Amino acid sequence: MTPFQERCVERSGLGAILGKVLAGERLSAADGMTLYVHPDLLAVGTLANEVRERRHGGVAYYIINQHINHTNICVAGCKFCAFYRTARQSDAYVLSVEDVERRMREHLDKPIREIHMVGGVNPELPLGYYQDVIRAMKRVRPDVHVKAFTIVEIAAMAENFAMTPEDVMRRLQEAGLGSIPGGGAEILTDHAHQVLFRGKIDHRAWIEIAKTAHRLGLRTNATMMYGHVETLEERLDHMRLLREAQDETGGFMAFIPLAFHPENTRLSHLPRPSAADELRNLAVGRLMLDNFAHIKAYWIMMTPRVAQAGLHFGADDLDGTVVTEEIYHRAGSTSPQMIGVPEMIGLIEEAGRTPVERDSLYNPVGAAAALPPSGPRAVSPSPVKPIAAREMAPQA
Repeated sequence: MTPFQERCVERSGLGAILGKVLAGERLSAADGMTLYVHPDLLAVGTLANEVRERRHGGVAYYIINQHINHTNICVAGCKFCAFYRTARQSDAYVLSVEDVERRMREHLDKPIREIHMVGGVNPELPLGYYQDVIRAMKRVRPDVHVKAFTIVEIAAMAENFAMTPEDVMRRLQEAGLGSIPGGGAEILTDHAHQVLFRGKIDHRAWIEIAKTAHRLGLRTNATMMYGHVETLEERLDHMRLLREAQDETGGFMAFIPLAFHPENTRLSHLPRPSAADELRNLAVGRLMLDNFAHIKAYWIMMTPRVAQAGLHFGADDLDGTVVTEEIYHRAGSTSPQMIGVPEMIGLIEEAGRTPVERDSLYNPVGAAAALPPSGPRAVSPSPVKPIAAREMAPQA
């Protein structure tokens, strides 16, 4: 941070938080509330960018990946979801193993490193289905990393098959599961759970299953869906729970704030979060989650241009090429279905960052693996070790 930037942040009234950031001190919930309500978004972004550049220099990550949503049949009944269907609806579907193979073979000309698969909570699918789908992916692309099935889906499998979540994850690992996506966290509070997604596990179960995955060697991500019925205090509670779990296990790779898209949902009367909201949540996430190595600006939700701006508000990752995504497009996302590698590189370079292709675990790959550290700071592609647990201050 330049002396001019420091003076600007101090004049904005964020001098106390600036001091903590420069000293590497953990922020409190009261600090988080200040960051959420402070009128100077650029000052908040400057603080987040300082932390981001200390950790990653000028690097911004991307991955060449493919999304496959295997079923839209779901019994959870979440009020915020435009993707799910009941089994009787005409557009309900389940992809067969052969369908999954075919979708992958359609893109064999692309050097895809990761398959990202999530879908509905469908109680009619046997455990063998999930195992066979993973094995099929590995047949088509033996070296592909399979990042599949949210913690919510794993919890439902455990209930349906009278197994523990740990046993389910072990079976999926044996089939070739590499890591777990961050979906299903929504807002980790009792209030949000009761109002929006009573048909799914609560925050206690979500956190416990995530920690179990980490103990099994499965890395996971963590999302936060905001902009519906939650309060700012609940967003900070969500981050506190993630931060405490990360202190314990160190198994989370990235935090991914997701703005709620109300279109075509039972909450369509709510306003959609603005681009400024999206940038602020990236910044607050970067500043509060000091033990998360990566903050992702998910361009599918944010649009490519807002995600590009997010690279200066704390984000160091734009996710990937995606190829085909259905869940958020059903909810009104107007972003494209895929981005080519040249377009992804262009977005990053236009933002003044250095593009680095990564694998699912944030290891640089290809030509990027031979890159020297970026600028005066060393690039840190791997998650940091957990720091000692410290209590957050009482909420403001």
